[in-house]
Amino acid sequence: MLYARLSFQWYARRGIRVECVQTDNGSEFTNRFLTGKQDCPTSFEKTAADLGIRYKLIRPYTLRHNGKVERSHREDQKRFYSSHSFFDLDDFAKQLAVHNRRSNYFPMRPLHWLSPIHFAVQYV
Repeated sequence: MLYARLSFQWYARRGIRVECVQTDNGSEFTNRFLTGKQDCPTSFEKTAADLGIRYKLIRPYTLRHNGKVERSHREDQKRFYSSHSFFDLDDFAKQLAVHNRRSNYFPMRPLHWLSPIHFAVQYV
C-alpha cells in the first residue's frame, strides 16, 4: 500500500515514530471475517508488518468505538461533499485544502473545545 508507506515516511520526517495502528474490521484492513480467507493477510496487514508497525483490530461491538467512523463520515458529507461541486481532481484538491485548513482550527467538543491543531500540539 503506497499510501501507508508515504504516511509512514511523512511522520518519520517529522520525528514521529508510528508504533501501532488500530482499525475497524473492514475488508480493506482485514480478512478476519471473510469465509475462506482468514489466513490470507491483506495488503494493509502486509505493509504494516513490513514497516514494523503493530496492527490491532477494534473488537466488534465495542461501545466506546461504535459509530465513530460513521459519525466522522456523516459530518464530512454534511460539511464538505454535499455542499461543494468539483470539476476535476485538481479543483477537488484545492477545495479540500481550504476546507481542511478551516476545519483544523474549528473547536470540537470531544477535544474539550480545542481545535484539532491545538489539541495535537500537546502530543508533538
